[in-house]
Amino acid sequence: MAITDIKTYAHLDAADVESLGRELDAIEREVRESLGAADASYIRRTIAFQRFLDVGARLIIARSRTRRGWLAGTLALATAKSIENMEIGHNVSHGQWDWMNDPEIHSSTWEWDMAGLSSQWRYSHNYRHHVFTNIVGMDDDIGFGVMRVTRDQPWQPRFLLQPFQNLLLAVTFEWGIALHGLYSELDRTTSASERRAHTRAMVAKMARQARKDYGVFPLLSGRRWRRTLAADASANVLRNVWAYLVIFCGHFPDGAEKFTPEVLGAETRGEWFLRQMLGTANFDAGRVLGFLSGHLSHQIEHHLFPDLPSNRYPAIAVRVRALCEKFDLPYTTGPLARQYLLTLRTVHKLAAPDRYLTATSDDAPETASERKFDGRAIPESNGQDRAGRRGLLTALRDMPGRHNRKR
Repeated sequence: MAITDIKTYAHLDAADVESLGRELDAIEREVRESLGAADASYIRRTIAFQRFLDVGARLIIARSRTRRGWLAGTLALATAKSIENMEIGHNVSHGQWDWMNDPEIHSSTWEWDMAGLSSQWRYSHNYRHHVFTNIVGMDDDIGFGVMRVTRDQPWQPRFLLQPFQNLLLAVTFEWGIALHGLYSELDRTTSASERRAHTRAMVAKMARQARKDYGVFPLLSGRRWRRTLAADASANVLRNVWAYLVIFCGHFPDGAEKFTPEVLGAETRGEWFLRQMLGTANFDAGRVLGFLSGHLSHQIEHHLFPDLPSNRYPAIAVRVRALCEKFDLPYTTGPLARQYLLTLRTVHKLAAPDRYLTATSDDAPETASERKFDGRAIPESNGQDRAGRRGLLTALRDMPGRHNRKR
């Protein structure tokens, strides 16, 4: 099932893993020491651009009288909402810009343009997901509690509806994330009064969000309120689908591995880094697509350094990929469409009971463990073994009957 011995799975010994950790620490230290005016200017320009785009989109929607104008305004509004959520809200809430000491652009004060509360999301995401990434039973982002994305999650009859749940989650993603954040908070509360307070806070945020998009702006449009209402609803759906696509392609395609809680026993920093590298996936993106995704096209780099500014991820990715080559580790990436199709295959396949699945529970595209290598040589030291295999990437390629995959 899921990976229990991460070093064995990665075909690296303890010295290799700690060497990898030191090199990643050095990257983080160098980037952090180089942060300055250019980075601060980047996030301020991004915020200004997003606000300008939002206002411009709403003016186009309100003033244009053609279907083409409405469509242009709606697409612009969806883009503005995506930028606010992904490149600004998500990354600011990670503390990526706290070093600026700007109270407006600080993780403790930013409230994003989504149904969920930033404070509740920070606990469920920054702590439970990023610290315990892909640990079954500890990381609630594995399927978000509604879908089965690994065979480590026991099949239940409700999963037969998973393909339809997947579509529903895509369209309503912001509301799903809001509930996800609330449930995480409720899990750690110790009294009924705390639970009520968290629930009231989330309901109040949802009400404010709905009132703004579906009440205030349509009313400001006067007799054309239906046009504005339809535009706001459409923009929110487009933003939700885009956010869903980015997040799912970073966590559920082939190569994004899952782990058992046993990996946490005396987990070193190097092993934590290795778990992030093996548990996440990138997708290929240029500057525009990367920007629109909040630079989460570099999900591997984001999980390695979640509080480093996102505009640095493309440069960091070059160095991380070089480390993967050095330690013979897979660097899981591919075109966006391919990564999503792999994810979609997992979602549909695992809707069925295990008896209808063909691959073993230790060697399936979506579920793997170190037991897939039983009977095969494991490195004795310094990433080298008697067969000459250096690490996981070569081990995967050498497995009989296995086609080479872009990883």
